[in-house]
Amino acid sequence: MHIITVCGNGIGSSLMLAGKIQEICDAEGIKADVESMDLNAASSAKPDLFVTVKELAPELSGNVVIVRSYVNAKKIREDALEAIKAAAANA
Repeated sequence: MHIITVCGNGIGSSLMLAGKIQEICDAEGIKADVESMDLNAASSAKPDLFVTVKELAPELSGNVVIVRSYVNAKKIREDALEAIKAAAANA
């Protein structure tokens, strides 16, 4: 499964989020390739799942899950785990 985390510039925030998403996938036994991108690069990508914040979500097409934080592992898990499981089942 391919997951892309997205932030405005693709430098720090999405990279931290990608690490948290990879940790969640590993803990749940979900095989995933997690990559971080800026919004411009992500807009032409076709992953199984995008993970981003609500401000950027409308700019993405496809399967998008919104998280409340780029760094808070508990909030990210609460917001994204079910969507990750669903995307994994369909990948």
